[in-house]
Amino acid sequence: MTAALPVVIAGAGITGLFTAAELDRAGVPVVVLERSAPGGRTAAGVALNTAAVGALERRGLYAELRPQALALPQVHFSLLWLDPDRAGGQARYPHLLPQARVEERIEASLGAGVEIRRGHRVTGLTQHADRVLVEVTGPDGGYELAASHVVGADGPRSAVRTLAGIPFPGEAAGSTGLVADIRVDFAAVPPEVFGARHFERGLFMGAPVGPDRLRLITTEFGRPPREDASAPVTGEELAKAVLRIADLDLGPLEPLWSGRFDDAAHQAERYRDGRVLLAGDAAHVHYPLGGLALSTALEDALNLGWKLAATARGTAPPGLLDSYHDERHRAGRAALRATRAQTALLHPVERIGPLREILREVVAFDGPNRFLVDLAGGVGTRYDIPLPEGAGEPHPLLGLLAPDLELTTPDGPVNLTER
Repeated sequence: MTAALPVVIAGAGITGLFTAAELDRAGVPVVVLERSAPGGRTAAGVALNTAAVGALERRGLYAELRPQALALPQVHFSLLWLDPDRAGGQARYPHLLPQARVEERIEASLGAGVEIRRGHRVTGLTQHADRVLVEVTGPDGGYELAASHVVGADGPRSAVRTLAGIPFPGEAAGSTGLVADIRVDFAAVPPEVFGARHFERGLFMGAPVGPDRLRLITTEFGRPPREDASAPVTGEELAKAVLRIADLDLGPLEPLWSGRFDDAAHQAERYRDGRVLLAGDAAHVHYPLGGLALSTALEDALNLGWKLAATARGTAPPGLLDSYHDERHRAGRAALRATRAQTALLHPVERIGPLREILREVVAFDGPNRFLVDLAGGVGTRYDIPLPEGAGEPHPLLGLLAPDLELTTPDGPVNLTER
């Protein structure tokens, strides 16, 4: 009997790992190719919105992480502060937790059916009727790998997307950001470093991500990104950015790790091209404000995983895998719209200030507050599910994610996620 071809996933970030976990649960072999060499994780994200926490809870991955997470007391939409308690239903608070820890937890859950090859990058793709031949360059040279399907989860500059010839239209960056961790004695850190604040020149945020580690994040309006996005951020560059934006002199800084980002907004024209699929930042990229990029990526993986597993096993009905693009392209477009709206509400301060003042008054009403809490939390995505003719009016929950309601069972009450 011929062994089943694996699904090859390019990228061992949170999207690639979560997709691998979904396929592994269904018994589909997976090879994950990660271009960076083995070493410490450097994911920049620290905020998990409602949808991201829910995705992890539904796979039993969050119980171990929850004690390490800090539930934030408020939700924001473009730094306009909202009240989750007035949104109805479950409490919808974001959590502060380094994305690297989430990735570690997902990877620890993977079974023997998933092989991760670090220091290996995709350099070529050739699609055939029954397989994809993937050209790979690793530490020992080049080789070829046969796969049933290939998932591009390899970020905004996705090699898989480029090799598949999938266009990535959108808007170029107009602002630039820096992110870095520094080692600190928190007793000596001034209070104005903590939290997220909006200034005329940009945004500045400081958040603890460890017992002696502080994450600093800056955004400068109207400052175009460097051509070399992979260049390390020096301590001097970071300190000058904080001084320019927040008029805050932090003295000499020595980043433990660093990265760059911008506010470019792009979305792949299609999430599927034959046996090649895209997810996460390879499919959609936007300014990383409020955790929408992370939750959208996790929900891409949840939607894709079971459909791709059924297709790889030969048990999927016709059109099932196509529904991944149909459903998630629309969701990705909504995430881009919400993020671009938030970006537009940030600058230029002298012109947008009056609108922000009016919106602060508007969100004092329950309806607008609830709408923006859900939008910022990444919840409320509704998939189109056609009803049979004559079925009557659709139920209000049709097409939405099932809410985590408490269920009464012979063994006592449990919630839907636990069940």
